[in-house]
This record gives sequence, structure tokens and C-alpha cells, in this order.
Amino acid sequence: MSVMDVRRSAERYPGGDPQAGIQSWHAFSFGPHYEPDNLRFGAIIACNEERLAPGAGFDEHPHSHTEIITWVVEGELSHRDSTGHLTRVRPGDVQRLSSAAGVRHVERNDSDSPLTFVQIWLAPLEPGGEPSYEIVHGIADSTPYAVPEAGAMLHVRRLVPGERTAVPDAVHVYVHVVRGEVRLGGEKLGPGDAARITDARDLVAEAATGVELLLWEMS
Repeated sequence: MSVMDVRRSAERYPGGDPQAGIQSWHAFSFGPHYEPDNLRFGAIIACNEERLAPGAGFDEHPHSHTEIITWVVEGELSHRDSTGHLTRVRPGDVQRLSSAAGVRHVERNDSDSPLTFVQIWLAPLEPGGEPSYEIVHGIADSTPYAVPEAGAMLHVRRLVPGERTAVPDAVHVYVHVVRGEVRLGGEKLGPGDAARITDARDLVAEAATGVELLLWEMS
């Protein structure tokens, strides 16, 4: 039987550095905010909503043993890493940085407009290895994006009002509402809300408005 745990946007822990133009909202235990019963769900160890003012950003910092997936909601993200990649990530693009044994990167808003993005961190099945980077520009609706290193699959769904989509049957499914409102398992979810579903079976999400969803299917 499926078990669904709904977490509202207002429950997220605020972080970042507002004075520096950085606002963050964390769905899981993160940095100085420690919740021993909220460390991970499936492979997901972080789901952060980030807002960067024009000119703001995260200076060079390290990562290791983490699969980092970035989804831009609005604006444009400038990315540079220690393996030589220099890219701009826009709405509809999926960016993946596999930090493996270690990598450093910079994330900035170099545009004149506000930037909002969602970043998901996944724990790999095996630590170590060589860092890698990939960006898929303009991923099509319903096209799955695999992260085999973490035993996970991302499904991006953009629905019109009244449209329905099946939730993947899986041991763990994490549903994040990017925009709009959706009905799922008797609950109505809005922007920034998420559902953590264990043993997902025969569930359907129905758009109450135009909606954009990130559905993570995990073994």
C-alpha cells in the first residue's frame, strides 16, 4: 500500500545569505539546520530552492560523492567547474554534475534578471570515481532522464488544467511541484510543495491549473 508524506513549501528551512542576494529553502536537513529524522528520502539527500539576485551567486566550493541535478525555474544560471565546463543553464534544461571523488564549481546569476532554480542532491550507489558533467537542453515533456549512479530516474511533466499523469510505480517516488497546483492522493499541492511516496502503486496526479512537476523514481 502506498504511503504519502506531504511536505509544504512553508515547512522548508530558510537559508542562504539574503544580504548577498541569496535566498534558499531546504527540504532536508542541510548545513547548520540538522534534523536527524529528515536526512534523506530514497537517494535524495537535498532538495533546495534557490533564488539569486542579479550579480549574486555561490563562489567556488567543493563537492564529493554527490549527484547534483539542477532545474532552472526562471532566469539563467552560469556554471563553471574545475573540470573545465563553462555553461549557461536555462528553463527546460537538465544539468547534472557528478562530483564523484571531488570537484569544485561556481554558480552565479550573471544576468540582469532574478534567477530561481531547484537543485536536487542524490547519494551515489558507490562512492568515488571520476567527476563528470552533462547538460540536456530543452528536455521534452515525459522524456525520462536517468541518473544510474544513484539508481534514480527523473520525469519532467508539464500539464494543462485537467490533464492527468501516472506516478511511476517504485519503492520511492519524490514529487516536487515547480509551478501550478496538482491533486495527488487526495491532497492538493501547490508551488514548492512535495510528496514523498513509499511503495508507489497506481497513483495519478491531476493538474488543477497549468502545472510543472519533477517526479523522481528511485529503486
